[in-house]
Amino acid sequence: MNDTTTTGAALRLIEFCASTPPIPQSIIDRAKVCLLDALGCGLFGSQQDAGRIMSHNVLADRSQGECTLFGSDVTVAPAQAALANGTTVHAFEIDDLLSAAMIHPGTVIVPAALAAAEHVDASAETLLRGIVIGYEAIARLGLALGTEPSHRGFHKTSVAGPVAAAIAAGAVMGLSRDALVSAVGLACSTASGIKSYAGGSGGAMVKGIHGGRSAESGVRMAMLAQDGFNAPRAAIDGRYGLLEVFSGKSAQPAQLWSGLGERWAIDETWIKVFPVCGWIQGLMQLVLDLRGPVPIPLDRVRKVTVGTSAFAVKNNANPLPADSGEAQYSIPYCAAVALESDPKDPAQFERAAFTDAARLAFAQRVEVTVDDASEAVFPRQFGTKVRIRLDDGEVREASTYDPHGTPADPCTYREVVDKLTRLAAFAPVGDAAAIVRLVENIDASTRTRALSSLLRARRS
Repeated sequence: MNDTTTTGAALRLIEFCASTPPIPQSIIDRAKVCLLDALGCGLFGSQQDAGRIMSHNVLADRSQGECTLFGSDVTVAPAQAALANGTTVHAFEIDDLLSAAMIHPGTVIVPAALAAAEHVDASAETLLRGIVIGYEAIARLGLALGTEPSHRGFHKTSVAGPVAAAIAAGAVMGLSRDALVSAVGLACSTASGIKSYAGGSGGAMVKGIHGGRSAESGVRMAMLAQDGFNAPRAAIDGRYGLLEVFSGKSAQPAQLWSGLGERWAIDETWIKVFPVCGWIQGLMQLVLDLRGPVPIPLDRVRKVTVGTSAFAVKNNANPLPADSGEAQYSIPYCAAVALESDPKDPAQFERAAFTDAARLAFAQRVEVTVDDASEAVFPRQFGTKVRIRLDDGEVREASTYDPHGTPADPCTYREVVDKLTRLAAFAPVGDAAAIVRLVENIDASTRTRALSSLLRARRS
C-alpha cells in the first residue's frame, strides 16, 4: 500500500499523540480543571430535555458495559456512554471553548476519554493524559480547518470532534501508531454537523447531539481500529481528506504539527461564566458591569447597541428565540437578561422567561452591528462593545476583547469548583465535593472507575 501520509502534517500529529509525550505537571493540572468543568456541565445537562431523551434512548439499546451515564445508576457500553454524556455536556450552552479554533472541546474529549478509560479500566492519570492529547488534537484540527467550514454553516465541533475523540480514546486505550492512524481514518468519515440550529427555525436541541455523536464516533472508531478495521491513511490531509473537503484551499495543514509539545492547547481553554454562546459572554459581562449590582428595569432603557464580529451579527442577532437554545444564542434576548436579572441563572433561558412579552419587545429594540475592531481580532478574540442609553439621557459604554474566563482573564480554580457545585446540584448524584477531592488528588493509584462511580445516581 502506498502510504501518502509518511511525510504529511497529519501523521506528525498522530505520531505525537501515540508516542506518550511528556506532559508538564501544570498542563495535567489544567486537565483537572477542564475535567471538573465538563463534569459539572454534563451532570446539569443530564437533567435537561436533550440529556434525558438521549439517555433514555441509549438505555433502550440494553447494551452491556462498565461505562457510566451521567446521573444514572445503569452502566452501558463505551460508545453509548460517550454518545449520552457528550450530548449532556453540550445540552446547555455552558461548556468550554477553544476560541481561535472555534471548537467546544470538553463535550467531545472528556466523554470519549472517560468511556475509553472505564472500558479498559485505565488509571485516572491515563484519563488526564488522554484529555490533554484530545484537546491538543481538536484544537489543531480546528485551526487547520480555518473559518471556511463555519462560514459555510458547518459546526466545527462535530467536524473535527470525531477525529479528536478517536485520538483521545486511542491514547487512553494504548493503541499503536498504526491502529491510531486507522482510527483517525475511520473517524474522518463520520465528520458532520450543520448549524441549522442557528437558522431561526427552532430545534436548537440538536446542537447537543454534535458533541455526543462526535464522542461516540471517536470511541467506536478507536475500538474498531483496535480490532483491525482499516481505513484510508491520508483521511485528514490527503486527496478528498477532511481538510480538502471542508476547507479547500483555505486549509492550513501546518497548524496540525507546528510547535507540537512546545505549547499545549488545553492551556488556551475558555471556561464559560454564563450559560450562553461564546460570542455573547462579553456582552453579559459588560452589561453587568455597566448596570452595577442593581438590575435596571427594561422600561428605563431606551436603546442598547452591541458591536461585535460579522460572524456574531450573522448568527446571533435573532431577537425572537423559539426555544431555550436559541435564547442562549440571541444577543438581543441576552441583553435583556443581563439588564434585569441574574444571567448565570439557567432559569432565565426556560420557556417562561424567553417568551416573556416585555423581554421580547425589548429585544427587538437592541441593535446589533459589526464593530471593525472586533472584526479585526475574530476569531482569536471575541470582541464586544456595548452602549446603553437610559430614559434620563444617561449613556453608559464599555468594551472588551477578552471576556472573563478566557486565557487572558481566566476563571479562578474556586470559580470552576463553584460552577461544578452549582450545576451538579441539579443531578441526583452524591456530594460534588467528593468529585472535586478525587480529581484534585489523582495519583498513580487512582482508578477512573472510582471517579465515575461518583457521577452515577444514588441508589435508594
